[in-house]
Amino acid sequence: MLTINNTHWLEGVKHVPSPFYDQRIDSKDISLLVIHNISLPPGQFGGPYIEQLFTGQLDPEEHPYFGVISGFRVSAHCLIRRNGDIIQFVPFDCRAWHAGVSQFAGRDKCNDYSIGIELEGTDTLPYTQAQYNMLTELTRVIIHCYPDINASRITGHEFIAPGRKTDPGFSFDWRAFKTALLEK
Repeated sequence: MLTINNTHWLEGVKHVPSPFYDQRIDSKDISLLVIHNISLPPGQFGGPYIEQLFTGQLDPEEHPYFGVISGFRVSAHCLIRRNGDIIQFVPFDCRAWHAGVSQFAGRDKCNDYSIGIELEGTDTLPYTQAQYNMLTELTRVIIHCYPDINASRITGHEFIAPGRKTDPGFSFDWRAFKTALLEK
């Protein structure tokens, strides 16, 4: 069972602190959950590369694509691997740098008030059941701790940055995920 401690870190998961975060303008203003996907190199799963990207340690010589992104200063609060394991990079009360230029319900700068969850995956390949199970559990814990987030305030990166981002993509089963959230 996942729990969030008083320092806004999950208990019992791997912690890999990212330097790519800052304090929220209002630490109590946490009212949106944004779902993303990532795979490094693109379309490949496993390995240390996502952790390296989110901590500024990605070697640009290791893969041609890494030369393009190695200087990016990005992070998410959590990553859910294909097997359902969670890695947390940023405490939930801080602002992770995951959404970029974005808008939800007429409000800009989603990083200011959102939690970003990355799923290891692509827009086109199905996510695993282990990922859906863990995402559901994690989302329930987040909603419990941050009650301004509810089912209507959970969205994908593609919807807050249309035309710029496409994740989590058409392979993400929103109906199954939201139905699972309602089950007890």
